[in-house]
Amino acid sequence: MTMTDPGNRNSIPEGDTKPADIRIRRALISVCDKTGVVELARCLTGFDVEILSTGGTAGILAAAGLPVRESSSLTGFHQLLGGRIKSLHPAVHAGLLARRDQAGDLAELDAEGIGLIDLLVVNFYPADEFIDAGPAEFPSVDLIDIGGPAMARSAAKNHASVTVISDQVEYPELMHELGTNDGSVSHAFRALSAARAFSRTANYDSRISNRLWQATGRPRQPDQSSGYRWRRELAYGENPHQQAAFIATGQTDCGLAAVAQLTGREPGYNNLLDANAAMSLVAEFDAEMSAACVIVKHGNPCGVAVAGSTADAFARARDCDPLSAFGGVIALNRKLDLETARRIAEGFVEVVLAPAICEDAAALPGWNRKIRVLACNPAEFARAQEETRSVCGGLLVQTGDTHGLDRTSLRTVTSRAPTTSELQDLEFAWRVARHAKSNAVVLAGDGKTSGVGAGQTSRVAAARIAADMIATSGSSARLVAASDGFFPFADGVEVIAAAGATAVIQPGGSRNDAMVIAAAEDLDLAMVVTGHRHFRH
Repeated sequence: MTMTDPGNRNSIPEGDTKPADIRIRRALISVCDKTGVVELARCLTGFDVEILSTGGTAGILAAAGLPVRESSSLTGFHQLLGGRIKSLHPAVHAGLLARRDQAGDLAELDAEGIGLIDLLVVNFYPADEFIDAGPAEFPSVDLIDIGGPAMARSAAKNHASVTVISDQVEYPELMHELGTNDGSVSHAFRALSAARAFSRTANYDSRISNRLWQATGRPRQPDQSSGYRWRRELAYGENPHQQAAFIATGQTDCGLAAVAQLTGREPGYNNLLDANAAMSLVAEFDAEMSAACVIVKHGNPCGVAVAGSTADAFARARDCDPLSAFGGVIALNRKLDLETARRIAEGFVEVVLAPAICEDAAALPGWNRKIRVLACNPAEFARAQEETRSVCGGLLVQTGDTHGLDRTSLRTVTSRAPTTSELQDLEFAWRVARHAKSNAVVLAGDGKTSGVGAGQTSRVAAARIAADMIATSGSSARLVAASDGFFPFADGVEVIAAAGATAVIQPGGSRNDAMVIAAAEDLDLAMVVTGHRHFRH
C-alpha cells in the first residue's frame, strides 16, 4: 500500500531557507516505554494525524479505540533476525530524511511509493540492565537498541522538516505546541527537539561504550560527543597497580594537552597532576615584570619565588624548602636557560615546565636522561572558566576560581594599615595561598615563600606548619601571612605573629572576627580582609 499523498505534502518552495511551521500529517510511533503514548496519540488524532506504530504500541493504541496502522505496512517487509531488523528500511528512513524543499527528493519518493513522515516518536531499549551487569558478567548485546537511535538521528538531521520526540517528558510540550499552532510545529521547537535527540543518542551510546570498556579491563577512551579526546595511556595511575590515561578536553589542544615534550621519559599520572598545579600558580606572575619559579610536591607549592633572572628565581624557590623540593615539579614563566638548567641538574627533579628551552640548556650532558622538560605556555593555565572533577558515581562541575585580588576592594580592619612593601608581599602570599590545598596558610616576604602550611584539617595546624618551615627556609627580613579562609579563632593569628609576620591578609567573615581583629591589634599586626575565600579541596 502506497503512502504517497502529494496533495497533502508539507512541501517547501525549493531554495526557500526561511524557517517554516510544519503541519503534522503523518506520525510514526515506535516506543519501548509506553508511558503517556495513548494520551499523545489521542492528541494527534484530534489534529487528523495519521498514526503508524510498531506491533506492541499499535495494539495498545487500537485497544484504546484510536485509529492506527502497523508500521510493517509501511515497509511491506517482515522483521528479520528475531526482530533485529524491523525499522532499518528505506521506506522509513527515506520518509524521515526527504528534504521538502528539494523537488528531486519528492520525485524519488513518488517513484518508490514512499510517503513522508512528519513526526517521529521514539525511545530506546532501556540500557540499564546491560550497563548494570556485574563486572564478571558480560551482558547480552541484544539489549542494545539499533533501530531507535538510527531513526532518531535521521529525523533530527532533517529537523528542517521533521519533528523528533525522543523521550516521553517531551509529550506535554509537543501537545502544547500543536494546540498553540493548530496542528503545526515551529522550526524553533523542531530544532530544540533535534538537539535533545542527538544528546540522547550520544548519551545512550556513551553509556554502552563505557560498559564495554569496563569489560575490556582497559582505561576508558572518551566518546567524541562528550568533547573529550583520547591522548594516550599512561604507565600507571597514582600507584603502580592503577591504570590511567590522559584525555584532552575541548576541540583544540590547550594546557597540558598542548605541551611539547623536549627531553626525558613520558610524564606519569602524578607528574601531570603536579605539572598542572605548578603551571597554574606560575601563571599568576607576569614574565615581563619578573622571573618566577614554582616548585610543587604532591599537588602543593613548597617553594615559590620571583627574581630578576630565572636562575635566581629557582634558587630562591628551592631554598624555601629544600627537603620538599627533592623530586618535585618545577614551573618557570620564562625560557629555561643554561645557568638555570645547571642549577636544577644539581638535584633530583621529576619535571621542568617552561615556555621554551635554550639549545645549550637542552644540550647539557645528562639532561635528556635525567629530567623531563615540557614546553608550554603559562597563559593557558590561568584559572579555567569551568572545572570538572570526578567523584564516585558522577562528576562535580563548577566555574573556575577566576576572582582576582583588587587592591581597591581590600579593607583594613586594624588601626595600622599595611605599608607599601607589606601590601606587595601580602599580594604575593595571597597568590600562593589560593593555589595551596585547604586549609592553607602561607608565610612570605621579599618575593619568596618562607613557609607553606597546606591541606590541614584546622587552620591553626596550617599556621604551625608554615611557621615550623621557617627554621629550614630562613626567614626574610620581613614576613607577612595569607590565609585561604577566615581565621575562626585567634590562635592562628598568634602563631603567625610569633613566627615574625607583621601583616596578614584573609577573607574575613567569621563569627569571631572581632576576637581575631582584637588579637591582631594586640600583636601589632596589620590585617586586611578580601571578602572572598579561595578553598582548594
